[in-house]
Amino acid sequence: MIGVGDAAPDFELPSGDGSVVRLSERLLSGPVVLYFYPADFTPVCTAQACMVRDAHDRLMASGYQVLGVSPQSAESHERFDARHGLGFTLLADTEKRVIRAYGVSAAFGLLTRRATFLIDRDGVVKDRAVGDLSVTKHRRLIDRATIR
Repeated sequence: MIGVGDAAPDFELPSGDGSVVRLSERLLSGPVVLYFYPADFTPVCTAQACMVRDAHDRLMASGYQVLGVSPQSAESHERFDARHGLGFTLLADTEKRVIRAYGVSAAFGLLTRRATFLIDRDGVVKDRAVGDLSVTKHRRLIDRATIR
């Protein structure tokens, strides 16, 4: 898994609205909170997405953009966003290329770990949280990112 101080691998993935998102292009507008999660509509993943949704205004005020990545389809992400009013971009990594590049695959590549990375405008990981069964570490990371 990539760590603090590592260069964040660039990628291009489809979003729920049909557009293609490239990390390096997003970084031109400011730092990114990039979070990985196992699956849409599961209890802990829903709690994580709603926690990020509830912190989204604070993240934006601190200059961050939010990108969520999981292996479900763009259509699944669109339904997940619509059901929970997330308001940030979810990306479909159906081939798990980005999941592997960030080192967040588990169980022989069958599962995706819950991990959050703070990436600065230069594409360097400034902080990260890993917590597979809980969102507590991820909430603390977001709190650290938004405290001025």
